[in-house]
Amino acid sequence: MKVMVIDTALGACVAGVFADDGTSGAVRGLGLRRELMTKGHQERLGGLARDAASGAGGFDGVDRIGVTVGPGSFTGLRVGLAFALGLGAALGRPVVGISTLDALAASVPAEGLVAAVIDARRGQVYGRLFRDGAPLGEAEAWPLETARDRILAEAGQGGAVLGGVLLVGSGAALLAETFPELASAQIEPLAAPNPEALARLTMVADPATSPPSPLYLRAPDATPPSRLPGQPRQPAA
Repeated sequence: MKVMVIDTALGACVAGVFADDGTSGAVRGLGLRRELMTKGHQERLGGLARDAASGAGGFDGVDRIGVTVGPGSFTGLRVGLAFALGLGAALGRPVVGISTLDALAASVPAEGLVAAVIDARRGQVYGRLFRDGAPLGEAEAWPLETARDRILAEAGQGGAVLGGVLLVGSGAALLAETFPELASAQIEPLAAPNPEALARLTMVADPATSPPSPLYLRAPDATPPSRLPGQPRQPAA
């Protein structure tokens, strides 16, 4: 299988083309462009996708497209989704959505307890726990204290010492620095998932259960205006 992956949900802008070897499940990069950034994805994504496809011999032969759907930056993930859906329509290829938390967990060794955590600001992280590669629950938005408690509780249930617990993502260092109880955990403060992990998840995703729809775990920070343009202000009570 040959896939293209698109990721603009977190701290990078990624476009890559990968193929599997047909036997072991390993992936081989055919063309990859990746730039670390927290904004400006819209201006860079088209060029990166063009260059990645050019390095892979063009868009011909791409079987499906995988795109990160969040949680992450509201603007960034919308950019990636719009681009992937437009490209899928142009090529007549299916598009599957990949959770950024699942992709972060797939970016590190799967053995033991892995906590994929993204700094969500406002004293929260987006998180999901995994043991030996299998998810232990749904993705959620957690206050920092709740994230600590979930990790410690699961580490205890699994008989793990914190040195064997791995925290991955932009929330990893935040939790380890905030709570001394987590300081001994292994830290992988990835700004974004590894493209190879995205490719593996794209290849095994079921299009029926992995729609390219944004995954929001809390309401957006922006609030609608209290009055329409030209509408007079209401007097104070």
